[in-house]
Amino acid sequence: MSAIHLQTEIPGPKSRALYERRQAVISRGLSTAHPLFVDRADNARITDVDGNVFIDFTGGIGAMNVGHARPEVVAAAGEQAGRFTHTAIQVLGYEPYIALAEKLCALAPISGPKKAFLVSTGTEACENAVKFARLATKRKAVIAFEHAFHGRSLGALSLTSRATPYKAGMGPFLPEIYRLPYPTYYRWGVSEQDATEMTKRRVEEFFRTVVAPGEVCAIIVETVLGEGGFLAPPAGFLPFLRETCTRHGILLIVDEVQCGWARTGKLFAIEHFGVEPDIMCTAKSMAAGFPIAGVVGRAEILDACEPGALGGTYAGNPMACAASLAAIDVIEREGLAAKAQVLGDHLVTRLRAMQAAIPLVGDVRGIGAMRAIELVKVRATREPATEETARVVAAARQKGLLLLATGTYGNVIRFLMPLTIPQRDLDEGLDVLEAALRAV
Repeated sequence: MSAIHLQTEIPGPKSRALYERRQAVISRGLSTAHPLFVDRADNARITDVDGNVFIDFTGGIGAMNVGHARPEVVAAAGEQAGRFTHTAIQVLGYEPYIALAEKLCALAPISGPKKAFLVSTGTEACENAVKFARLATKRKAVIAFEHAFHGRSLGALSLTSRATPYKAGMGPFLPEIYRLPYPTYYRWGVSEQDATEMTKRRVEEFFRTVVAPGEVCAIIVETVLGEGGFLAPPAGFLPFLRETCTRHGILLIVDEVQCGWARTGKLFAIEHFGVEPDIMCTAKSMAAGFPIAGVVGRAEILDACEPGALGGTYAGNPMACAASLAAIDVIEREGLAAKAQVLGDHLVTRLRAMQAAIPLVGDVRGIGAMRAIELVKVRATREPATEETARVVAAARQKGLLLLATGTYGNVIRFLMPLTIPQRDLDEGLDVLEAALRAV
């Protein structure tokens, strides 16, 4: 039986009416990938207000690894809401905050004593990681990478590397933020090994010509590029960063906001590379859509702040803490990391078959179930097929599949379906994707 059920035009009349209301009162700076409005969702299926049922390959931008409306998560948040919804952790403590911090410290792939701090968003996690690093090292400079995305508030936006639309007209940005090229070997047209060697040479030159390593408090890097195009790093890249940081007394911050919580076939993507960070940022599928994020790292680093230096009215909200503990329990109990690897293997098989048959598909890449295809006009030149990507997303929507484009050039389609998606829904969605690619 088909998961997709379309009973009106897309978008339907109720979605169109809501879109008109939205246009009248919401800033045009907030864009939405699909002109649809949701009524309910279940696992990997979304039903809009017109009763149309779609297969969801977007997963709330990576927040729904355990599936939409997961009963255990809903129940945990509801039970907590029935007791109390908020006190502000700076005013009164509560056990769920401590329990979640204990869980993060137990799971984080960092040796030795660890501590954690909870906030509401991945953006805040990245900003606070930098605060910790500056205080712990007594240094100011931070190195980030081209194609990086670490959030949209002014501090995190200083680390993010996409001029339009994220940064245009938003400056000036924070000082002492420096940027290195990320080894995007497919777009460079070189091998992974060559990309790593090119990056090593650039870092050596960078420390001689741009900023001295003794001035740098931290290097912050996404373990797998998210908004930058779902590119997994070359094999030697992250070990090189770790060695460089250790040699110069620089802290390594890994951003696992999108790639964490079993998406790549490990609980955290950094575990694929045998690299231990000093600080890790996490959010999204940590709480199955509830707004919570965390910073976890070596205890001496997170204790560098004076009491009162950290906080946030809603940071570590008790309902979100309860939801997070339930979501993590599902991830562990159901072995979603192993399921992600099986899901990813199936994805790769189907996507590479599409690549072999459809010239528009230039590259298939990723780790585990964090996969993407890059669409190009001509494979030899790798010219980004930005307009064609938008047409594929629109064509798939008309047939009941929700996709999400990404990448610096907007020519990458990323796959963030729930890791709990039934096989029949997965294959039905991939059939729609293939038809849309062929049509475009």
